[in-house]
Amino acid sequence: MTRRLFLSALLLLASPAAADDLVSGISQDQIAITSNYAGTDIVVFGAIENAAPAAAVSGRDIVVVVRGPDEDFTVRKRVRVGGIWVNSTRMVLRGMPSYYYIATTRPLNEIASPSALRNYDLGIDNLQPAEESTNNPRKAEPYRLAIIRERTRDHLYASLPGSVEFLSPTLFRVRIPVPATVPPGQYRVEVSLFRDGTIMGAQSTPFFVDQVGLERRLFEAAHAKPFAYGIATVVLGVFLGWLSSVLFRRAT
Repeated sequence: MTRRLFLSALLLLASPAAADDLVSGISQDQIAITSNYAGTDIVVFGAIENAAPAAAVSGRDIVVVVRGPDEDFTVRKRVRVGGIWVNSTRMVLRGMPSYYYIATTRPLNEIASPSALRNYDLGIDNLQPAEESTNNPRKAEPYRLAIIRERTRDHLYASLPGSVEFLSPTLFRVRIPVPATVPPGQYRVEVSLFRDGTIMGAQSTPFFVDQVGLERRLFEAAHAKPFAYGIATVVLGVFLGWLSSVLFRRAT
């Protein structure tokens, strides 16, 4: 939250004469998850306005970040005891994004300094929890890195430098994948315009990933009445098992 307030204040203090206008949009504002959903792409597009066409690209970079809803992660450390791996200590990190994808015109370290990227909260390595179950950040650091490794392995955290394409000196676009494993909720597309390492403009656009149809009704039932839903699931499983055994005996 502190970094976001810092970014907002910085944008307000920017000189109107020196700033370029950034306009961006997305191809769709709602993604429906059904039983056959296998992932999709959204297109983020935009333009730099009030800039001389010949100089629009020179010294300017676009950074596109897609953030999923924040989640609380419980990370457990495993230790070997007597030849058996068992869970030892655990750490709860709250407020980490469930999905994080960053696309840029160039590698981040060529766009801005490491300190600026930390201040702007940009880059997978700079993702920090809003709250930890310990007051010792150094102790929580290995657990934070474990979350990043796990989400990256599952393709829920990704960074793709050079994927933002300029179609003209002022127009740009990029395709952002939305895997089938993303959780439902509100997502935000944050587009930033950098010039010589300094952010000159930013725009944020929400979109929603939601379950529809039977999947939505089952999801709501499981959360509204978890005990009844569990009993119904067990009964249905027993019935289907009995039915399959009857059909198998008749077939043989």
